[in-house]
Amino acid sequence: MTFRVVSSLFCCFFITFDNCPSLPFFSRQMLSIAVQSAVSFQAPAPVAAQRASVNMMDAKGLENLAKECNPIVGFWDPMNLVEYDQFSMGEEATIGFLRQAEIKHGRVAMAAFVGYIVQSNGIHFPWKLTGDVTYADISAAGSPPDQWDALPTAAKVQILLFIGLLEIISESSSILEMSDNKHYMKGGKPGAFPKFKPWMPHPMPFELFDPFNLSAKASDEKKAKGLVAEINNGRLAQLGIMGFLAEQKVPGSVPALTGIVKPYAGEIMAPFSASDAGLPYVSDMLKFTLF
Repeated sequence: MTFRVVSSLFCCFFITFDNCPSLPFFSRQMLSIAVQSAVSFQAPAPVAAQRASVNMMDAKGLENLAKECNPIVGFWDPMNLVEYDQFSMGEEATIGFLRQAEIKHGRVAMAAFVGYIVQSNGIHFPWKLTGDVTYADISAAGSPPDQWDALPTAAKVQILLFIGLLEIISESSSILEMSDNKHYMKGGKPGAFPKFKPWMPHPMPFELFDPFNLSAKASDEKKAKGLVAEINNGRLAQLGIMGFLAEQKVPGSVPALTGIVKPYAGEIMAPFSASDAGLPYVSDMLKFTLF
């Protein structure tokens, strides 16, 4: 995903957005559509109950999962990605790679979609971001991408480093094994984030994945149904957040959002702006544009 979308993932912690009076109604409508879509896409209970016994790391299992997510569309792979031998590691590894990618992108998009709406309505922390910059200052910068551009360079680097740390942790086979899991390309469970305590003791009772331990005692049927709902919600959120960004960059490209989402003059795909020119290679990067 682009850094714009990733930045929205941390919206409630780092970035705030200015007030957009026309968004509250639109926000409710979009969330309503998201809920209705998630419900309509879920498979009947008997199918979900059978899901637990399916091996989703082979082509047949992937087809079954696709039918559960959307019985009407079913399995659709126009680029034949399942047949592509990712890193020459075989079918199981390839499917693990694809499933991990979809789950991760879906989670980021869900947080991004909600964050975009929340921050576009002017919701922000009341305190200071730094000694000289307040969250209200960031909130007054403009639309969500403008808010990202207004962040101090140090804040952007902090977010990038934190994301990198999470990626290293989630990709480490040794850390995953401490949580009784394997790498998703080696038979592990896609989407599962390893626990911190086995390798990094800390006093907090929470873990990043399932912090309130709600799924520990859940039945296989409930977990299977939750997985289907998460995938569907993630797919819908990816369309939603990219719709926001497309309309911002090319007004009128998403007619339903015309006049609601503010235009953005910067580069949607660029993680840094001219204010970050002090970082290595940023000046060279800014010479390239997509639009």
